[in-house]
Formats: sequence, C-alpha cells, structure tokens
Amino acid sequence: MATPTPSRKLLGRLSLPERRFVADALRTETVGGVLLLVAAIAALIWANTPALTSSYNTVRDFHIGPGSLGLDLSIQHWAADGLLAIFFFVAGIELKRELVAGDLRDPKAAALPVIAALCGMAVPALVYALVNTLGDGSMDGWAVPTATDIAFALAVLAVIGTSLPSALRAFLLTLAVVDDLFAILIIAVFFTDEIDFMALGGAVVGLVLFWFLLRKNVRGWYVYVPLALVIWGLMYNSGIHSTIAGVAMGLMLRCTRKDGEQHSPGEHIEHLIRPVSAGLAVPFFALFSAGVSLSDESIGQVFGRPETLGVVLGLVVGKTVGIFGGTWLAARFTKAELNEDLAWPDVLAVASLAGIGFTVSLLIGELAFAGDEILTDEVKAAVLIGSLIAAVVACVLLKLRDRRYRALTEAEERDEDLDGIPDIYEEHTPAYHLRMAEIYENKAAEHRRRAEAAAGGPAEAAAGSSAEGDRPA
Repeated sequence: MATPTPSRKLLGRLSLPERRFVADALRTETVGGVLLLVAAIAALIWANTPALTSSYNTVRDFHIGPGSLGLDLSIQHWAADGLLAIFFFVAGIELKRELVAGDLRDPKAAALPVIAALCGMAVPALVYALVNTLGDGSMDGWAVPTATDIAFALAVLAVIGTSLPSALRAFLLTLAVVDDLFAILIIAVFFTDEIDFMALGGAVVGLVLFWFLLRKNVRGWYVYVPLALVIWGLMYNSGIHSTIAGVAMGLMLRCTRKDGEQHSPGEHIEHLIRPVSAGLAVPFFALFSAGVSLSDESIGQVFGRPETLGVVLGLVVGKTVGIFGGTWLAARFTKAELNEDLAWPDVLAVASLAGIGFTVSLLIGELAFAGDEILTDEVKAAVLIGSLIAAVVACVLLKLRDRRYRALTEAEERDEDLDGIPDIYEEHTPAYHLRMAEIYENKAAEHRRRAEAAAGGPAEAAAGSSAEGDRPA
C-alpha cells in the first residue's frame, strides 16, 4: 500500500539559517522603522506649525547640485531620487538572496508569497480603479496603494510590543520583497515618459562594467562607489527613474556562499548598507515627503475626492482582502495546510499590517501626479491616513492573539542546553537529548545533595521532629 505524501505546510517553521537571517534583517528594519515613524511625525509637525511652515517649504524646495550635469535638484528631489536609490539597492540584494538562497528559490515554496503579493497589489489597484470609475476621478494613481512598507509595519509592531512568530515575520518580509520587485517594475514601465538613449546607453555600459568587476573579484569601495554614482547620474538623466540603477546593481551581487565563506558578498554588503538605508535614506525621504497639510479641510478632502478615497480604501481594504484571499487561494489549490501553530486570523492580521504603504506609496504618489502639487499633497495625506487606519486595525487583530504569539516566540527561542541553538531545532537529535539528560541528572544530584545536607543538620532534624509532632494524627 502506497504511503500518502505528507501535505506541505503554509507558514511552516523556518530553517535555522533562514531564521537567523530574518531575525537580523528585521532587527535593523525595526530600528529603521522607528526612525521613519519619528521622521514622519517631525515632518507633519514642521509642515503644520504655522510659524514653521514657510521654513519647511524653503528647505524642501532648496536646489543644490551641478546644473551642467542635469543634477540641480531640490532637497526633496535628492531624497526621492538619490537616497531612495540606496533603499532600492538593498531591496535588489534582498530579492537576489531570496531568489538564490531564500524561499523564492523553490517554486513550490515561492508560490505562496508570490501569489499573496500579486493579489495584494492587484486588488488595491482594482479598488482604486472602481472608486475612481464610479466617482469620475483620475486613474493616474492606481499604483499608489499597491506598495507595502516593511519598516513602518515593523515599527508598529515595536510600538505595540507584539512579537510575531518567525514564520509570520518571514512571510511579511518575503511579501515586502516581492512587493518591492513589482513596485520597481511599475515605476520603470509606467512612470517613464521620454528616454534619452545616449544616457541610458552610458548607464548600461556602467552596469556591465560593475558586473565585470564583481565577477573578477575586484575589491575596494573606492572603485564601486564612484562607479555607482556615475551609473546613478546617467540613469537619472536617461528619463528612467534613478532608483532602477540601485536595484540593478543590487541584483548583480553574489548572494551564495562559497566554501570557507561565512557570508556571501551580497550578505556582507547588505549588512553594511542596510543601516544607511533604514537609518538615514528612508527617514530623510520621509522628512521631506510626509510634510503635508492635515487641516480639517484637507482631511475632509481625503474622503471627498475619488483619487484620495481610492488610495485609502486600496490600502485598508484592498491590501487586506488581496493578501488574505491570495493566501487562501494558494492553500486551496495547492492542497497545502496551514501551520498547526497558527490560524487564519493570524494571516488576516498580517494582511492588514501590509496595508501600511508609506515610503514607496509616497514615491509613486509624487510620480503619478507630478505637476499637480495640490493633488500630490492630498494623495500623500491619503497615504498617511490609510496607513494609520491599517496600522490601527492590525494592532487590534494582533493584540487579540498576543498571548499565543508570545508563547510561540518563547518556544522558538528556548535554549535549555545553552548551545546557542534553539531547542525546537534539536528535538530529533540524539545528542540534544543526551545533553538534556545530563543536565537533569546533574540537577537531580544537586537536589539529593541538598536534601541530605538538610536532613543531616541537628537544627534541621529537630525542627523536622517538632513539625511531625505538631501534625494531627
């Protein structure tokens, strides 16, 4: 009789190396997310304090850079096109690593996050399109609510004090990586009007040289940083959004380890650059992009215009329905079973958390409505309000399961034999059980010694006799 094939688990336990990578990556993202949150709040205070509003606009619109190279840009422009290239460089490395060493290398394992991410981008776009079709609004902003901001989502988790199990955190991270990939494609395809083929050709030559130097194992930041700046400048002048250059260079790094390597070059560079991205580039972008008016009139306008209402509903409703529905469809048609430690409400909570679409949504909002400053600011306000509503909904859903999450996290981190490896990864290892047996035998011997010492002392023996005499028969 044939043995039935065990069903594949959705959101199952991560391998130990993957768990450690996810923990390290998310730790930096969480710190960056808190800084991002602080920067967004600072921008709103700065822009909405009457005595400071003019100074915010003056600094944001101040131009600097070599005009002869086509780079006489405002501070806001430098943040969006320059510093965000660092963010997308890290996103490119993350994507490459997921494709060659992470969950996305296995088509079966990749199906869940890819389907969930695609549905989590398609449904918000459909929600936006539906609202603007019915309200006779502009379709230009359909891509605004499609993005997820992993750093902001993790900052929300840090603020409310909830620790998600590693499987859910990895699912959220992989969702964001796939989300970033499609956001990059959207920016490249839909927000490129005119192309300067000479500048684009120069950028391509620079990228080929970048790839060649990597393959020849040429080392030294003094080689790659100037080359990266040249590639970025040429890409910017080509008419294609300059962040694409960052993604392309990130994808070229090797993310597999050779014999004797503790970390691949991609992992090493990501470890160095991620703090710059999360701690400087993204918060600086938020500081000069999130400063929009939040007066009663402007907030009312968010819910009164189809463009802005479409963004809010896309983030809050579209993201949740899309990701949850995509995950359910993946389970339904692949016959995979949800991890027995989790439940579908957990997937719903993570799906609602993914509705926090801050950084890339703000960027796409600027690109979608370029030239219409009033509508751009209103769409940014819609992104802020939609992200806030999604965060509140996610907090409520996550807090309902907080006790369960804490129990799962404690079980994942327990290391009673103190060997640096969580016990949950060693349950089927004989050596682990032998170590635990020795630990308990030593504890038992220590308690026997203490019992004998307590029984052998005259004071203790007398007290014991007195206690026996006082007991009723």
